[in-house]
Amino acid sequence: MSNQDILDAATLKQDDALIPQSGWFERSETLQKLRKNKKFPTIWCSGCGIGIVMGALIRAIDHLGLDNDKVALVAGIGCTARMPVYMDFNTLHTTHGRALAFATGLKIARPDMKVIAIMGDGDALAIGGNHFIHAARRNMGITALVVNNAIYGMTGGQYSPTTPLGGRATTAPYGNVEPPFPICDLAIAAGASYVSRSTVYHALELDKFLAEAIAKEGFSVVEAVSYCHTTFGRFNKLGTAADMLRSLKDNSIPRSALERLTPEERAANTKIVRGNFVNVDRPQYTQVYSNLVTRVQAGER
Repeated sequence: MSNQDILDAATLKQDDALIPQSGWFERSETLQKLRKNKKFPTIWCSGCGIGIVMGALIRAIDHLGLDNDKVALVAGIGCTARMPVYMDFNTLHTTHGRALAFATGLKIARPDMKVIAIMGDGDALAIGGNHFIHAARRNMGITALVVNNAIYGMTGGQYSPTTPLGGRATTAPYGNVEPPFPICDLAIAAGASYVSRSTVYHALELDKFLAEAIAKEGFSVVEAVSYCHTTFGRFNKLGTAADMLRSLKDNSIPRSALERLTPEERAANTKIVRGNFVNVDRPQYTQVYSNLVTRVQAGER
């Protein structure tokens, strides 16, 4: 048996564990069908949660029955941004922080396509923060998938816009003193039509939220809380990849459960809140722009 055969068998076994035996995603060949297997193994560290996010994204697209040629994945720079390399869709690898800028241009040129911008927390909210809020304000028909691992994992472990207060990093050896950006709150305030959050422990929940976000006509945001055990975990003594995965289970709470708590208990909650926070309909940018062009061409003012 060749190394590739071993890799394919191991990968298929791992994928089977992520796919329920009944319900949404029944076909274990889904991941095999939609991946570029010749690109494997991935660049990610063993145990990294980004692979779980990739699996969820592939299953969400497959569930929606979308034609591969009608889906475009746009990414910037970083660990998360390497994701499109392994998937068989239209892909665009751009500069750091500019995934949403390129995705905006693509969506305007090809409004018929499903455009998904794949970003890490630093990529989306530091140099890319301006693009993020204005894509939400315009209600561009883009799905923003933000994998939040609270650090710059690829470039040396610097603290990022989502590093928790007190979290240690190479550029914050004594603890971060800057409050983190709340990704979902920022998206809601800027005008996103759909906003959800889940974790890589809750993989099937992540499938559902991604499918809903991609089906949405306006600007949709899914925050996928992951972990970086080789930088953030090591600097902060959080244990192994498995330890950090279990912590996402123990330190998160569904929004429905949070709402059953008393106001005092909700105010004191420090756990990650999972769930859908916004799902509204408002005019999508390319539709509004198309209507404007039609009106001008008809000689109307």
